[in-house]
Amino acid sequence: MENLPERLALIRAPHLGPNTLRKLWEQNIEPLELLAASPNALADFGFDRATINAISSPDWETINQDIRIMKRLGIHLQWGVEDIPHLLWQIPGAPYWLFAKGRLSCLKLPTFAVVGSRNPTWLGRELAQEFAASLCGKNLCIASGLAEGIDAEAHQGALAVGGKTVAVCATGLDVVYPRKNANLAKRITDSGLLISEYPPGTVPTRHRFPQRNRIISGLSLGTLVVEAARRSGSLITARLAADQGREVFAVPGSVHNPLAKGCHRLIRQGAKLVEEVQDVLEELQQLAQIPFEHAEKSPDIEHNGEAHPHPKEWQELLDILSVAPISLDQLVRKSTLTQDRLCSMLLRMELAGMVASAPGGVFVRKTQ
Repeated sequence: MENLPERLALIRAPHLGPNTLRKLWEQNIEPLELLAASPNALADFGFDRATINAISSPDWETINQDIRIMKRLGIHLQWGVEDIPHLLWQIPGAPYWLFAKGRLSCLKLPTFAVVGSRNPTWLGRELAQEFAASLCGKNLCIASGLAEGIDAEAHQGALAVGGKTVAVCATGLDVVYPRKNANLAKRITDSGLLISEYPPGTVPTRHRFPQRNRIISGLSLGTLVVEAARRSGSLITARLAADQGREVFAVPGSVHNPLAKGCHRLIRQGAKLVEEVQDVLEELQQLAQIPFEHAEKSPDIEHNGEAHPHPKEWQELLDILSVAPISLDQLVRKSTLTQDRLCSMLLRMELAGMVASAPGGVFVRKTQ
């Protein structure tokens, strides 16, 4: 990697972030020229004493250790306008560098973000995987944050169909967080890409996750939030996407589900309501003029309110439901289905216009 030690010296310098390097670049000053500048010249740039010392006398021991780790793990350094994806380079506060591990070609693909709760429902997990898999089938790369819950399910949905996925990490790429996703990170490295702004050895801290989120949304044509509570971190990603001029999408849920509250707030604020993959593709086609093929309808439900066809368990639930209100507990007792499966099916039927929920946690079958 050309000039790798020198670039790492600038990355390791305190208070010398991507915004500063971007300003230098915009003034036709190559950031690496800083390393040859005198302390007085660096002071004229407005750098503080700690930054001047780090640039004038880099910590070569740490930098050489970084290089050894990068070589051992196959980590590349993407640097500047030539390497950072064009869409990401356009956002305010764009990263000037990215550490990357895996297939660098993923950075050239049209990308779409799928994010959501770290503690989703069974249905949320299923929907995240379904949306990610279907979008990969339309040649989109799925971006997310390798977190527990919806993020991990989105990555897995992409991998399950042989699609491409980019995980944006809030740690150095030699530090997998959370540890339980180590195997997933390995699978992503094999066929997708891990990226991070942070050099080797960087551990997770609270402030790094919002910083990470701006890259998830900045890489992407749009961001889909599958499930989110009122104060979910995924709402930060959605806000950043909107601030960056990207489209925001949200999946609605039951009014009784606290993990639908964040999505409903986004929809009230102007996010596109999403019931199926085609809702996303049609919007992206208008925004980016990308010729996506038509998405297939769900095999379980055609969204005109008609069964086409229903598996046995769908029919079982329809036979129990009537125009008389019935609670979830009653449905559990009267059916052979688990509560999780019933919640999943009821929400899908509600989105399809087949079932209505009412105050008090009861459900009725809608008549055509």
